[in-house]
Amino acid sequence: MTNQTKMAQKAGRDARRAEALRENLKRRKQQQKDQDAMRQSNVIKPTPESALQAQPGIMPDHWIRELAQTEAMIEPFVEKQKREGNISYGLSSYGYDARCADEFMIFTNVNNAIVDPKDFSNQSFVERKTDVCIIPPNSFALARTVEYFRIPKDVLVICLGKSTYARCGIIVNVTPLEPGWEGHVTLEFSNTTPLPAKIYANEGVCQFLFFKGSSPCEVSYADRAGKYMGQTGVTLPKI
Repeated sequence: MTNQTKMAQKAGRDARRAEALRENLKRRKQQQKDQDAMRQSNVIKPTPESALQAQPGIMPDHWIRELAQTEAMIEPFVEKQKREGNISYGLSSYGYDARCADEFMIFTNVNNAIVDPKDFSNQSFVERKTDVCIIPPNSFALARTVEYFRIPKDVLVICLGKSTYARCGIIVNVTPLEPGWEGHVTLEFSNTTPLPAKIYANEGVCQFLFFKGSSPCEVSYADRAGKYMGQTGVTLPKI
């Protein structure tokens, strides 16, 4: 076999090897492209439909934003979570973290009053306007949200306390915000610890979750003229 023949054979092998490498690289690029397309298809994107056309279920951030900006559902409205050394508040992924105002009613037994939900006595508490409220051990206080809420007729709102307070033994309780209701939300704080506990005004205290029904209710809270309709400030029990 001549040198010329050997060189020709080697050149052929090199050409075939280069072609195989190109095909392998091309195949890998296609596989990567297919994987990227698959991952992209699995990403859940916000629906382009308006808030009024949203499907039933728990409502996401873009729905809450639209209703707050177009229907004044939450006033004042904070579009992004605010932290900056504070307990966070503002719009979250599937809810809204509300702030506590600086008005408090702290329960006391100084006057030996009896707590009667049918005949609530002003002697049951002391009023304070402060940036930091201190609740005595195993005691209770009322406050209100900074935000004023207007709930749509096809939405029910549930409130949960923030974990920052829950981990300190401070329980935040709020009954559901019914369809058609509006007002400042009265907040109930329970200090379950044997120590005094602080509540910080103008910082986050609880998260509101918005659940849209399959259709508007027949009779809303506004339709039946509920006793807490349009409440402002800290509101005491009514009959």
